[in-house]
Amino acid sequence: MTDIKSKAQHIVPDLKARDVNQLVEKTGNIYEALAIISRRANQLSRQIKRELMEKLEEFAVPTETIEEVTENKEQIEISRFYERLPNPATIATEEFLNDELYWRYADKKKKSDEDAR
Repeated sequence: MTDIKSKAQHIVPDLKARDVNQLVEKTGNIYEALAIISRRANQLSRQIKRELMEKLEEFAVPTETIEEVTENKEQIEISRFYERLPNPATIATEEFLNDELYWRYADKKKKSDEDAR
Protein backbone atom coordinates (compact mmCIF):
# COMPACT_ATOMS: atom_id res chain seq x y z
CA MET A 1 0.00 0.00 0.00
CA THR A 2 1.31 3.40 -0.94
CA ASP A 3 1.67 6.09 1.65
CA ILE A 4 -1.33 8.44 1.50
CA LYS A 5 0.73 11.48 2.37
CA SER A 6 3.21 11.01 -0.48
CA LYS A 7 0.44 10.24 -2.95
CA ALA A 8 -1.74 13.15 -1.85
CA GLN A 9 1.05 15.69 -2.18
CA HIS A 10 0.87 15.36 -5.98
CA ILE A 11 -2.88 16.03 -6.05
CA VAL A 12 -4.10 19.59 -6.38
CA PRO A 13 -6.38 20.16 -3.36
CA ASP A 14 -8.68 22.52 -5.26
CA LEU A 15 -12.00 21.11 -6.34
CA LYS A 16 -12.62 20.94 -10.04
CA ALA A 17 -15.45 19.91 -12.30
CA ARG A 18 -15.36 16.29 -13.44
CA ASP A 19 -16.69 14.71 -16.59
CA VAL A 20 -19.42 12.36 -15.43
CA ASN A 21 -18.82 10.17 -18.48
CA GLN A 22 -15.33 9.35 -17.18
CA LEU A 23 -16.84 8.09 -13.95
CA VAL A 24 -19.55 6.10 -15.70
CA GLU A 25 -17.04 4.59 -18.13
CA LYS A 26 -15.44 2.39 -15.49
CA THR A 27 -18.58 0.91 -13.93
CA GLY A 28 -21.40 1.61 -16.37
CA ASN A 29 -23.37 3.32 -13.62
CA ILE A 30 -22.75 6.69 -11.97
CA TYR A 31 -24.22 5.51 -8.66
CA GLU A 32 -21.84 2.55 -8.48
CA ALA A 33 -18.89 4.82 -9.27
CA LEU A 34 -19.90 7.27 -6.55
CA ALA A 35 -20.43 4.43 -4.07
CA ILE A 36 -16.92 3.11 -4.76
CA ILE A 37 -15.39 6.57 -4.44
CA SER A 38 -17.28 7.34 -1.22
CA ARG A 39 -16.25 4.06 0.41
CA ARG A 40 -12.63 4.72 -0.46
CA ALA A 41 -12.94 8.30 0.82
CA ASN A 42 -14.23 6.94 4.15
CA GLN A 43 -11.27 4.55 4.34
CA LEU A 44 -8.84 7.37 3.63
CA SER A 45 -10.51 9.64 6.16
CA ARG A 46 -10.24 7.03 8.91
CA GLN A 47 -6.63 6.27 8.04
CA ILE A 48 -5.59 9.93 7.96
CA LYS A 49 -7.35 10.59 11.26
CA ARG A 50 -5.69 7.57 12.87
CA GLU A 51 -2.24 8.69 11.66
CA LEU A 52 -2.77 12.24 12.89
CA MET A 53 -3.99 11.13 16.30
CA GLU A 54 -1.01 8.77 16.70
CA LYS A 55 1.43 11.57 15.88
CA LEU A 56 -0.29 14.06 18.17
CA GLU A 57 -0.37 11.56 21.05
CA GLU A 58 3.43 11.64 21.06
CA PHE A 59 3.17 15.24 22.23
CA ALA A 60 0.50 14.61 24.85
CA VAL A 61 1.57 15.54 28.34
CA PRO A 62 -0.77 14.55 31.14
CA THR A 63 -1.64 17.67 33.13
CA GLU A 64 -3.92 18.31 36.03
CA THR A 65 -5.72 21.32 34.61
CA ILE A 66 -7.06 22.22 31.20
CA GLU A 67 -5.49 25.70 31.34
CA GLU A 68 -1.99 24.25 31.19
CA VAL A 69 -1.92 23.79 27.42
CA THR A 70 1.49 24.14 25.87
CA GLU A 71 2.05 24.71 22.18
CA ASN A 72 4.75 22.79 20.43
CA LYS A 73 6.01 23.97 17.04
CA GLU A 74 6.38 20.40 15.77
CA GLN A 75 2.82 19.62 16.80
CA ILE A 76 1.55 22.71 14.99
CA GLU A 77 3.48 21.82 11.83
CA ILE A 78 2.08 18.29 11.83
CA SER A 79 -1.45 19.64 12.22
CA ARG A 80 -0.91 22.14 9.40
CA PHE A 81 0.43 19.43 7.11
CA TYR A 82 -2.69 17.33 7.61
CA GLU A 83 -4.92 20.38 7.15
CA ARG A 84 -3.29 21.06 3.77
CA LEU A 85 -3.92 17.54 2.49
CA PRO A 86 -6.63 17.30 -0.16
CA ASN A 87 -10.07 16.19 0.90
CA PRO A 88 -10.31 12.35 1.07
CA ALA A 89 -13.05 12.45 -1.58
CA THR A 90 -10.68 14.29 -3.92
CA ILE A 91 -7.95 11.71 -3.32
CA ALA A 92 -10.41 8.84 -3.84
CA THR A 93 -11.71 10.36 -7.08
CA GLU A 94 -8.16 10.71 -8.42
CA GLU A 95 -7.42 7.10 -7.49
CA PHE A 96 -10.62 5.97 -9.21
CA LEU A 97 -9.91 7.89 -12.40
CA ASN A 98 -6.28 6.69 -12.50
CA ASP A 99 -7.32 3.02 -12.11
CA GLU A 100 -5.61 2.75 -8.74
CA LEU A 101 -8.65 1.27 -6.97
CA TYR A 102 -9.72 -2.35 -6.87
CA TRP A 103 -13.33 -3.20 -6.15
CA ARG A 104 -15.47 -6.29 -6.33
CA TYR A 105 -19.11 -7.10 -6.07
CA ALA A 106 -19.77 -9.53 -3.25
CA ASP A 107 -23.45 -10.01 -4.18
CA LYS A 108 -22.68 -10.97 -7.79
CA LYS A 109 -20.29 -13.68 -6.64
CA LYS A 110 -22.93 -15.14 -4.35
CA LYS A 111 -25.51 -15.05 -7.14
CA SER A 112 -23.17 -16.74 -9.61
CA ASP A 113 -22.42 -19.46 -7.02
CA GLU A 114 -26.15 -20.02 -6.50
CA ASP A 115 -26.82 -20.11 -10.25
CA ALA A 116 -24.11 -22.75 -10.71
CA ARG A 117 -25.93 -25.11 -8.34
